[in-house]
Amino acid sequence: MLFLNSLIPAVVIAIIVIWLLSQAFFVVKQQHAVIIERLGKFNRIVYAGFNVMIPFIDRRAATISLRTMKNGFNVDVKTEDNVTIDLEISAQYRVDGRRGANAAESGVYKSFYTLQNPAEQMRDFLTDALRSAIPVYTLDEVFAKKDDIARDVNETVASQMEGYGFQLVSTLITKIGLPREVEDSMNQINAAQRTKAAAQDLAEADRIKRVTEAKAEAEAMEESGKGIANQRKAIAQGIKDSLGTIQESGVSETEANALFMFTQWTEMMSDFARNGKGSTVVLPSDFRESASMFEQMIAAKKGGEGSDAR
Repeated sequence: MLFLNSLIPAVVIAIIVIWLLSQAFFVVKQQHAVIIERLGKFNRIVYAGFNVMIPFIDRRAATISLRTMKNGFNVDVKTEDNVTIDLEISAQYRVDGRRGANAAESGVYKSFYTLQNPAEQMRDFLTDALRSAIPVYTLDEVFAKKDDIARDVNETVASQMEGYGFQLVSTLITKIGLPREVEDSMNQINAAQRTKAAAQDLAEADRIKRVTEAKAEAEAMEESGKGIANQRKAIAQGIKDSLGTIQESGVSETEANALFMFTQWTEMMSDFARNGKGSTVVLPSDFRESASMFEQMIAAKKGGEGSDAR
C-alpha cells in the first residue's frame, strides 16, 4: 500500500514533466514560420526545424505558411464604350519570407499583425485597380490587351500589399464574360466579316483563274502563230524547191507555175473527194477564164470526134 502511495505521485510528476517537455520542444515544418509571444507580447519568429520555448510563459501565436496561395474572384467593370463585362480574376500571392533588419520589419510579422483579413484586403485593392484601369479601354481593346492590363494592375497592387508583408506574385484575367446581347452581336459581326473575307477570297481566286487562263490562251495563240508561220515558211520553201526542180526540166517559169497550181488543185480535190462529207462549188475569180476553159473543153471534144472519124 505504501508502495502504491509513493508510486502515484511519481507517475503524476512524470506525466507533468512529459507534458511540459512536449510544450517546450516543437518542430516547425518546411516553408512555415511560427510567431512566439511571451506573456501576450511579440517575442520572436522561429522557422523550419527544432525549436524551444518556455511553457506557460511563451506561446505559439500563429503558424504562417510561406507557400504561394491563390485567391479567385469576379468583378464587374465598364469599358470605354459602355459595355459592362464580368472579369474572372486569379491572384497568386505569398507572405514575404524575407527577415529584414529586425523581426518587426519582416514580412511574417507584418502579415500577422497588420491586417485582420489580408486576402479580402488584396481583393479590394485589385477590384479598385481594375475598375480604374478598364474604363479607358474599349471592349475590343480589353480582349486584345488583357495581359497588359493584368500586369499593370499587379504592379500597382503589389506595391500596396508589400507594406502588409505580402508579395503579389501575379494577377491573371482568366475569363471575360459578356452580356448575352453583346455576345450575340459580336458573333454576328464576326460571321459577317468572315463571309466578306470569304467572298473577297473567292473573287480573288476567280480573278487569278481568269488571268491565268488569259495568259495561257495568249501563250497558246502565240505558239500557234509561230507554228503557222513555220508551216507557211516550210510550204514556201517547198514550193520554191518544187518550182526549181520543174524549171530544171526545161519548162518555162509561167508553165511551171501553172503546172504547180494545177497539181495543188487536183490534190486538194482528191483529198476532198476521199474525206469530205459536204458539197462545194469552185468558182474562179475571173469568169473570162471560165469561158476560156469552156472553149478549150469544146475544142478538145471536137478534136477527139475528128480523130475518131478518120
